Amino acid sequence: MSGEQSDTAATSAEESAAVVDEEPDKDEEIARLDDQLRRTAADLDNLRKRYQRDLDRERSAERSRAAATWLPVVDNLELAVQHADSGAEAVVEGIKAVHAQAVAALGRLGYPRFDPVGEPFDPAVHEAVSTIADPNAEPGTVIAVVRPGYGTADELLRPASVVVAKQ
Repeated sequence: MSGEQSDTAATSAEESAAVVDEEPDKDEEIARLDDQLRRTAADLDNLRKRYQRDLDRERSAERSRAAATWLPVVDNLELAVQHADSGAEAVVEGIKAVHAQAVAALGRLGYPRFDPVGEPFDPAVHEAVSTIADPNAEPGTVIAVVRPGYGTADELLRPASVVVAKQ
């Protein structure tokens, strides 16, 4: 063999050895990536489970807070039922007090009551149930509330059902 041929043969042998050497490196890399993938998938699954537990715990806590807000209302309704045999006037006063307490509870939950009489009609927070010609009211204003609304413009629980002055 000439010097050039022996150099070429040596280079080919080295390249073959390098290719053979690279295969275990590829297998190791594949195993490493597979392990990393499995660990990442397990971490993601654990995160999902933790998030679900946190969400369930927060929902339960929120339900408890809302129920606790309503407990005094329920207590007072029970008292009103116990005293139903008293005079009608006392029962009416008790019902008015419980009503005020219930409205306050909704307000504490973030849904204050609103009665928009005299305000311009706003379809975002009002629901028109009727229109009436009223010479004393400006057209398009709320002249009566059939059912009050609860909430704010940002977080509306229920729109107010209103009667609007005709235009």
